[in-house]
Amino acid sequence: MIADVKKTAEQKMQKSLEALKVDLSKVRSGRAHTGLLDHVMVDYYGAPTPINQVANVNLIDARTIGVTPWEKKMASAVEKAIRESDLGLNPMSVGETIRVPMPPLTEERRKELTKVVKQEAENVRVAMRNIRRDANSHLKELLKSKEITEDDERRGQDEIQKLTDHYIAEIEKVLQTKEAELMAI
Repeated sequence: MIADVKKTAEQKMQKSLEALKVDLSKVRSGRAHTGLLDHVMVDYYGAPTPINQVANVNLIDARTIGVTPWEKKMASAVEKAIRESDLGLNPMSVGETIRVPMPPLTEERRKELTKVVKQEAENVRVAMRNIRRDANSHLKELLKSKEITEDDERRGQDEIQKLTDHYIAEIEKVLQTKEAELMAI
């Protein structure tokens, strides 16, 4: 019983942590990475399609992403989709490849992005506390229905608290890494 509650809570916490990592990977630092364009949708014959399904996305160098559409006539649609995305990028066509240079970040923009990153981390911390609350209330229900003893409930709450502390420490590590990446010039 308690193991099931703990396992469920741990799975939810792990998913929340993974979601934070994915969200933070979308926050742009000065360096280029192909995951930056993952959510860009291209108008592929009238249907919005992820860019990685209509083109090959790779790194040309540390500050430039290369996008090579599989169909030559899709180049203008891909370029338009990148330009109109909320990323503030300015792609340029060079032959069959579209070069997407990453503009350097200003100090002000870095500080704004740091605030965004901290807010994302706080949202996940709140989610972790909500998962802990749900798990503890589930333990209380098991106690009321006399499926576990008071000692078992207390032990279960302690285990869930340790689990919560562990995942909040993981969030802090991820946050510190991303902040250091953003503030590096």
